[in-house]
Amino acid sequence: MLKVTFVVYEKAGLDRAEALRYWRDTHGPIDAKIPGLQRYVQQHAIAAPEGDPPFLGVATLTFADEDAFGVAAASPEFAAAIADLDNFADAQRLPTAFVEEVVIVG
Repeated sequence: MLKVTFVVYEKAGLDRAEALRYWRDTHGPIDAKIPGLQRYVQQHAIAAPEGDPPFLGVATLTFADEDAFGVAAASPEFAAAIADLDNFADAQRLPTAFVEEVVIVG
């Protein structure tokens, strides 16, 4: 299993609630069409200990393996998802990493 995580920052000038709504209701279905995608989770940042969250949220996409991710990343569906980012997020600021889930509790 291969997981890729994106830290999503909000687009300047866009209302945060609207950005989260767009991400969930419009961008989510676009991502759902990516071939080989086994799981897609959005974690919306709704608050922070110091006040406003420093980012919009985190998205994790799960694929069977690196080959499946490679096929997905080369697809027009993946390109459409990347192109759509500018509608709700700062597309120039998108830290991305392959991650390994380490469960400590649960």
